[in-house]
Amino acid sequence: MSRNLNKLLNYSLLKISLIPLMLWIISSLVFILLRVAPGDPVDAILGSGANEVSREILRNKLGLNESLINQYFSYINDILHLNFGLSLSTEEPVLNIILNSLPASLELGFFSILSAILIGFPLGFLGLMKRGKKTDYFVRIIGIATYAIPPFWGAMLAQLLFSVYLNISPVGGRFPIFQQQPQVTGFLVLDSILSNNIIALKDCLYHLALPSITLGFLLSGIFSRSLRVNLDKTLKSDYVSAAVCRGISRKKIFLNHALPNALLPIVTISGLTIASLAGGALLFEVTFSWPGIALRLHEAISQRDYNLVQGIVIFTSMLIVSLNLIVDILIAYFDPRIDY
Repeated sequence: MSRNLNKLLNYSLLKISLIPLMLWIISSLVFILLRVAPGDPVDAILGSGANEVSREILRNKLGLNESLINQYFSYINDILHLNFGLSLSTEEPVLNIILNSLPASLELGFFSILSAILIGFPLGFLGLMKRGKKTDYFVRIIGIATYAIPPFWGAMLAQLLFSVYLNISPVGGRFPIFQQQPQVTGFLVLDSILSNNIIALKDCLYHLALPSITLGFLLSGIFSRSLRVNLDKTLKSDYVSAAVCRGISRKKIFLNHALPNALLPIVTISGLTIASLAGGALLFEVTFSWPGIALRLHEAISQRDYNLVQGIVIFTSMLIVSLNLIVDILIAYFDPRIDY
């Protein structure tokens, strides 16, 4: 047991040691891509009609007149101290913007993954139980279709159907504009519960329902297909056949042996799916006007706000890398088949 724990510790330390290298590569790529991209942040802030004196003053203030090498080393030094600077458009600390926008994205992501599991798992189980029948083919078609539909297009279809035609859901936003939001943690559902504000809870769930269920439905195909394939493979394995021969009930075999082993690969898929939300949620948040970190990134890119783009991408990368590290360690700990 102690030997296994030592191997797991060495495996974890190896994974952790690779994180700084990955973040350095991501940070360098972001720096280079922003500098070679067309457009000038000075024009985005002052407009193309500003006089040359004002433009030069702003360029000096932003440090854009320094050489790229000096800008790069100053940029890396700031990152090491978790100093992402000030937004070029609002002069607000980038870290404050990120921390204020992050709860909205995390809340949407959490309820979307929850919806994906609640939709995908029953569909996957239903397809397996009705294997080879029309229901099975129908579930497969749903899985392929949801995986193939671009998130922003699915979002627009949902808005058109449920907001425009049926008028049962708001088109976008996170909370009614003219009502005061409960401010405790930044997570509106949790804040409404903590402040015992039932009206605010209904309002935030009303706005959260359509985007989270839509995104969850689009992600559900991954979960349904993965559960069906892994559960089918597990039920056909030799140890399940041996358990049946020993007279163990099928219910006990399913709950104690087949299902836990089938869920292990899905933990990995869940981690990758959550990580993919960082990219897929960009146009999704823009479509629903959801005030999360992806919407702020879209605004920062359109405004050529170097500091805000860099800060959001690097901070998001840190979250994704940390999440993947946790998933890898959990899989290595719970799955004895993995040699680390």
